[in-house]
Amino acid sequence: MPWPPPSPGSDGLALTRELRTQSQVPILMLSARGEEIDRVVGLELGADDYLAKPFSPRELLARLRALLRRAQAAPAAVSARDCFGPYRLDRAARRLLADAVDVGLTSAEYDLIEVLIDRPGRVLTRDILLDLLKGYDRDPFDRTVDLRVARLRRKIEPDPAHPIYIRTVRGLGYLFNPKGADG
Repeated sequence: MPWPPPSPGSDGLALTRELRTQSQVPILMLSARGEEIDRVVGLELGADDYLAKPFSPRELLARLRALLRRAQAAPAAVSARDCFGPYRLDRAARRLLADAVDVGLTSAEYDLIEVLIDRPGRVLTRDILLDLLKGYDRDPFDRTVDLRVARLRRKIEPDPAHPIYIRTVRGLGYLFNPKGADG
């Protein structure tokens, strides 16, 4: 996660605010300021915990462990981008769910839908798709992408002969439309 380092003269509150806009990483604020208002402001700006000096190393370690436990137990937030029609992409498990039921994609089909979902509304040529899918030698007559698209359409399109999610743009490539028939 690239983000700029704090500017000179900025404080922990500014850093917390900036970090929270870009990540859900657990934040434990350590500060010499221990007044209630300081703790409240720190927590409201996005810190998960606040520890005022002086503190013991044992308390610091216990709070860090608690933060990490909560972070690991929290389910990953589902991005709206990962949902289309009745489908939801579960990136952690590398599967596509339709109304909470696994669609049963092969690894190659999963890789393709992930690439398409990450680039909605953009026409992707076969060459671009092959580059994004990595590791495939190609020749000018390679139909690997077309076969993957056809197999994926059979699994996700209501009518594969008239696709609404993965559309063909004649002479160019494929376009993923998460809105389906509405878009």
